[in-house]
Amino acid sequence: MSRLTIALDIMGGDHGPPVILSAAKQAIQTLPDVQFILCGREEIISPALEDLTDDQRQRVVVQHCEQSVEMGEAPTSALRNKKQSSMRKMLELVEAGEAHACVSAGNTGALLTLAFYVLKTLPGIDRPALVSDMPTASHHRVFLLDLGANVNCTSEILFQYGVMGSVLAEQISGIQQPRVALLNVGEEDIKGNAQVKYADQLFRNARGLNYIGYVEGDDIFTDNADVVVTDGFTGNIALKSCEGLAKLVINEVKRQSQESFFSRLMARIALPLLKTVYNRVNPDQYNGASLLGLRGIVIKSHGNASADAFYYAILQAKQEAEMNVPEKIKSKIETVLLEQL
Repeated sequence: MSRLTIALDIMGGDHGPPVILSAAKQAIQTLPDVQFILCGREEIISPALEDLTDDQRQRVVVQHCEQSVEMGEAPTSALRNKKQSSMRKMLELVEAGEAHACVSAGNTGALLTLAFYVLKTLPGIDRPALVSDMPTASHHRVFLLDLGANVNCTSEILFQYGVMGSVLAEQISGIQQPRVALLNVGEEDIKGNAQVKYADQLFRNARGLNYIGYVEGDDIFTDNADVVVTDGFTGNIALKSCEGLAKLVINEVKRQSQESFFSRLMARIALPLLKTVYNRVNPDQYNGASLLGLRGIVIKSHGNASADAFYYAILQAKQEAEMNVPEKIKSKIETVLLEQL
């Protein structure tokens, strides 16, 4: 497997194969150094590839899968009854070394369960974490985790998240000694629950991590930290709130710019600026949450992702595969995490 290979779950997502296939074709056409394995029903996939060039078609393998995991399906059902599903097959391709990474917009709970079962976690990692990057005031990216993989986290798991997030920030953003922070209800030492306070102690006692202490919710966007650690319950709420606010701002600007002739005129004048702001806050470009801590690269796209958003998730998979993120996490664990256990 000399060429970088990415497996895609074509059947997952709220909008089904049409959106995923559109993103897949965009990736095939714009990433000539990548081979793709498309997992799903061949009778749906193959007709959509007919307009590809011969060279592009040679970089695509269609892996027929009889089953697919439904968006509302229980994770245990997906594990027990969907052994021939497109989601499971793409994970098995990564486990077997036939793909360097995989991407799915399917059922989050099922993906977490199947990935945990098929790929297993790295030594020293109890549970994988969902992590994604978000914009900051200084145009840098901040990595937030966990985004919903584990709603209840021990202090030790929060510490593991910090180690993994530090590696991701270093490899993806090129930051030397990324600043790691714990999300809390205040920056003072007396604030927070017992779980967060003990995690704070673990971070302070760790060697090889640039831990800066607590941050509050508004600090996520101020570039005060490169990695913000929290449990999946809080992280998921923070993520969805941020996405909702971004969409509100975008829609409100559109609405206000059409209210009168004067507003339409001013909108045309300010169009370059508005496009810049839109590109900064558009949630599509931040689609693609990494499932860190596994023995392979798994990227979770939003279920309702557009074709452009899913394409960004594919780019995330490519970048992590090129950086060999799991191996870097394993190395960091050996030098930092295992010393603490």
